[in-house]
Amino acid sequence: MKRGKKYLEASKLVDKTKKYDALEGMGLVKKTSVTKFDATVEVAFRLNLDPRKAEQNLRGAIVLPHGTGKVSRVVVIAQGEKAKEAQAAGADFVGDQDLIQKIGAGWFEFDVMVATPDMMAQLGKLGRVLGPKGLMPNPKTGTVTLDVAKAVHEIKNGKIEYRVDKVGNIHAPIGKVSFSAEQLQENIKTLYEQLIRIKPATVKGTYIKNITVSSSMGPGIRLSEDSLR
Repeated sequence: MKRGKKYLEASKLVDKTKKYDALEGMGLVKKTSVTKFDATVEVAFRLNLDPRKAEQNLRGAIVLPHGTGKVSRVVVIAQGEKAKEAQAAGADFVGDQDLIQKIGAGWFEFDVMVATPDMMAQLGKLGRVLGPKGLMPNPKTGTVTLDVAKAVHEIKNGKIEYRVDKVGNIHAPIGKVSFSAEQLQENIKTLYEQLIRIKPATVKGTYIKNITVSSSMGPGIRLSEDSLR
C-alpha cells in the first residue's frame, strides 16, 4: 500500500520496536495525526481469543469518562410512555411500526438504535439489513431495554460498543485528536479495565497480546500494557 508524504514523515516519529507508556503514546498519537480535520483516535486490542467459542465471543458496551467526541444520532423503537420517555431524554427519532417501515425502505440516518423488548419481534424482520450494519439492538450492549431514557443518555454521553472480530481483535474509538493526552489515556484505561474484568476463564496463556493506538490515517503506536494497570 502506497503511503502519502505526511504519513511517512509522521511514521519517522514512531519507534516500531518500542512499547510506549500510555500517556507518552497518546501524546505521540496527537503529534502524528496527518489530517486537517479532528481525527478519531482508535485502539486495537489483539486478544488471545477464539470467537468460535461462545464464552470467548466478547461483546458489550461501556461509557468512556470523556466520551468519544462524537454525538451519536439515536433512534428509539418504542410505544406509548416509553416513546415519550425517549423523546424527553433527547432521542433524535422515536417511533414504532411507522419507523420500522421507514428503515425497511432504506432509511438509515442514525448511528445507534435502541428498542424496548416488546418491539423486538417486529424488528426481527429487519435483521438482514440491520445485522450487517451493526445496528440491531442487543441486550448485551444495553440497546434492548425498558429504561430507554438511561440508554439514550449514555449513548449521547460517549457510550461505545465493542465486539471481538473474526480473528480475536477488538477495535474501538477512544476520542479525538483534540482531546488531551490525559483524557485519551483515561478513556483507553477504562476500556482496558473492562476487558480485564470480562476475561473468559477458558483463556490459556497471554490474554492481551498487543495494544495499538492510531489516529485516522495515522501510524500505529504500540502501548505497554503495564502502563494501563
